[in-house]
This record gives sequence, C-alpha cells and structure tokens, in this order.
Amino acid sequence: MTDLTITRLLDAPRELTFRVWTDPDHLARWWGPAGFSTKSCTVNLAEGGRWRLCVSDGETDLWASGVYHEIVPPERLVFSFAWEEPEGARGHDTLVTIVLSDRGGKTEMAFHQAIFETVTERDEHVDGWQSCFDCLTTYLAETR
Repeated sequence: MTDLTITRLLDAPRELTFRVWTDPDHLARWWGPAGFSTKSCTVNLAEGGRWRLCVSDGETDLWASGVYHEIVPPERLVFSFAWEEPEGARGHDTLVTIVLSDRGGKTEMAFHQAIFETVTERDEHVDGWQSCFDCLTTYLAETR
C-alpha cells in the first residue's frame, strides 16, 4: 500500500486541536520534526485556498505547500501536500485527510496521507510525521 495512516489520542479538546492545525500562528510553533523550526507559514484557510511553510534545521530549508480541499471545523481537514524541490519545482502531490473525533475532552486524530509514488517514499514520511506529532502533543500541552 502506498498510503500512510497514523492515529493519535491527543490530550486537548477537538476545537483547540483543529485551531492549531489551521491558524498560522499556532501552526508555526509545532509543525516539523524535532530539531526543525518553522521559518515561514502562510495559510489561506478556505476551500481552494493555499498554504505554504518552510521548516529549517539551521542549515537546510524545506518548503512544503498545498491547497485546502475540504474544511469542516472542528472535525475534518483535507489538503494537498507536496515538498518543493530546491530548483523551485513541485514534488509529488499527496492528499492529507485529518479527522478529529471528540473523546471526552480529548481528541482522536486520524491522519491519512495518500497516494505516495513508492512504498519507500511513504516509509520515509512515517518518522517525520511521528516526530511532528510529538511536537504537536507537546505544543497542545503548553497551550491548554
């Protein structure tokens, strides 16, 4: 299979979890794997609106961008995702679907990303997203 699914139970209300996924001020504080910080983050939160951000480890800048396809606060977010190549070309587009379910004041986050071109490409994203979601978990604990 060339898709990726990660489910996490987050100790934060669903409304807050949705907000930190969609507000650029929040997004910039947790997006990216450990050791990276967000240098730039723009969000046009509307269906058909674009998002773009840059994470950096101090030596390498990595740009990603996409378009919002579906926004259903506070339960569902669907957007395209592609890394931008150093020469400015856009990498392979995938579709990210995030479903947030209320679990008694906590949030179950079901993250799905598809379709990767290869299993190797998918597997390379697993550790990055897991680290990113660790940062999200820490940020939510600090924000509550």
